[in-house]
Amino acid sequence: MSEKDIYTKDQIKIARYAKAMGHPVRMHILELLSKQSCCYSGDLTDILPIAKSTLSQHLKELKNAGLIQGEIESPKIKYCINKENWEIAKKLFKELLK
Repeated sequence: MSEKDIYTKDQIKIARYAKAMGHPVRMHILELLSKQSCCYSGDLTDILPIAKSTLSQHLKELKNAGLIQGEIESPKIKYCINKENWEIAKKLFKELLK
């Protein structure tokens, strides 16, 4: 049996979400996005006192985990919570933290 066979799909998902959420800036981004329909990357740069390149890396991590989605509206990128995966993450964390 390999290591992959030990973990359930849900355990793998929740670990991916937890890793993406494992930085205070990313938690702040998620909190901001969860309170509004969408936000442009430029607006996030105005809110967060970090370099654009650093913000881009945090957004990339959240997007790769599936917690947010981005849509290019040249010259900006609009970011929103990925509602489907957000609901899955909430369910998984709720089950884990019973």
